[in-house]
Amino acid sequence: MAQAKPGGERQVLESMYSMIALVFILVACVELCDAATVVDVYRLIQYDISGAPFGSRLANLNHHAGSLHFAPGSDLSRTVLIIPLRELNISFVKEYITQKQPLGGLLFLLPQIFSIENRERAKSNHQTDGEELLKNDLAELEKLLIHSKIPYPVYFAFEDDDIEAVLADVKRNDATGQLATATTGGYKLVVSVPEPKKRASPTITNIQGWLSGLKTDGDANQLPTIAVVASYDTFGAAPALSVGSDSNGSGVVALLEIARLFSVLYSNPKTRGRYNLLFGLTSGGPYNYNGTHKWLRSFDQRQRESIDYAICLNSIGSRDNDLWIHVSKPPENAYIKQIFEGFSNVAEELGVKVGLKHKKINISNPRVAWEHEQFSRLRVTAATLSELSVAPELLESTGSLVDGRPFVNEAAIIKSVKLVAESLARHIYGHEGKNVQIFADNSSLAVNPSYIKSWLDLLSQTPRVAPFLSKNDPFILALKKELEDHTDEVNVQHEVLDGMFTFYDSTRASLNVYQVASVTFDLLLLLVLGSYLIVLFSFLVITTRGLDDLISLFRRPPSRKVKTA
Repeated sequence: MAQAKPGGERQVLESMYSMIALVFILVACVELCDAATVVDVYRLIQYDISGAPFGSRLANLNHHAGSLHFAPGSDLSRTVLIIPLRELNISFVKEYITQKQPLGGLLFLLPQIFSIENRERAKSNHQTDGEELLKNDLAELEKLLIHSKIPYPVYFAFEDDDIEAVLADVKRNDATGQLATATTGGYKLVVSVPEPKKRASPTITNIQGWLSGLKTDGDANQLPTIAVVASYDTFGAAPALSVGSDSNGSGVVALLEIARLFSVLYSNPKTRGRYNLLFGLTSGGPYNYNGTHKWLRSFDQRQRESIDYAICLNSIGSRDNDLWIHVSKPPENAYIKQIFEGFSNVAEELGVKVGLKHKKINISNPRVAWEHEQFSRLRVTAATLSELSVAPELLESTGSLVDGRPFVNEAAIIKSVKLVAESLARHIYGHEGKNVQIFADNSSLAVNPSYIKSWLDLLSQTPRVAPFLSKNDPFILALKKELEDHTDEVNVQHEVLDGMFTFYDSTRASLNVYQVASVTFDLLLLLVLGSYLIVLFSFLVITTRGLDDLISLFRRPPSRKVKTA
């Protein structure tokens, strides 16, 4: 019996250890095993201008969810507010940001109409009043977020059944006047991503294609050149969502179609004009047209002097019929008069209104509002065709969240293509002032709506924020190949973006939503399990050793007396 006693104790202790391990496993699973849903989220851009920080400065999230129904005076320092755009209170958001009030984070829920994947209304030109209000609210919110320094994570997500169900539960909890906390439980939002890092030496890529004009025998003079230019990159509150369907997807689509039309004319020596045509797809547009500046600087003096004039295409896909020609030289200038009259005559035939806007360049101001201003600074005649009547501010109207496929009108782009192509052709072939339709409908030179639609669809699904596009990005390679199909000579230029702009990575992530129990529930669970283990332990000791041994476990052992010599 004396030898069996240690074995019995070991059996009891092993049983106790197993039960304790079970307790820890069950407690750990209370929070970790109850995931409600996983949501794709898009982080607010993080960038610096000349060292000044803007945008969201953090990416990791691990806070409880809250709604706009929180009680006044609540501590939101560890709360992520879920704010649907449909319920946006811009004054509240502005107050929290401008007054630097503590907040755990922001998650804005956008309607599906703003999603890149949304194609249901792509063919519809009808826009409801509700959608127009949502666009205005989102544009105001985006402007606020882009130009602020925000010390906590800010994400965008799209409405779906799962996240709306979570939000409904959060609202019900908040309505009781008690925010979700570690004590009360609720939903926890978790985004685990590496710390955002600077994009080292981001590149911008310019692509150009030439259509050589026809020289007559004995003509040693260099042919004049007409340039058609469009900036293809974008900037928006969420880089992963900045597709810029109108700004400047519409300009890129128009340039490609114009190149295709003139490639047909120039493929036949009998219809090839005595002008070279230069097509330029430039990068760095949102950043003072940095790519255009470096592209033009790469030309030698002779090439620049050969440019008769340049037409820059920017945002020409709106549903309105009004277009503006923006110039830097005075309207009385002979070249400007010629360009404007040529466009006005064709516009009248197409039922489009074209106005002229003159904005003098301030050489001392580094801000470049329009792409043509980079030409004008080098004394090259140029103009920008746009639906915008006023130059946008820096980093605005360059591919915002509201600039998606459903809000672009293909018919407007087709009219703009006809306007530019006919105006250029009449100038090239000496038909100014004549009602001659070179690109008439139902002819071999007609504008191709299917071509425009396919490229517009591609651009509307491709975020194009320059610092996040590599040199060999599939989209850049696709543009290069398309120009190669329609022009004689294509060159690609890689440059480093102007150093005054610094960008950070981590633009998209997965948001894990966990439904967690309150600490009260955890303590109650521990109490129940602990009581169970005590009863089980006592039962095992009594059945294997007897009641006396159980009592002896809780007795203080007798002290040992040390014998002295």
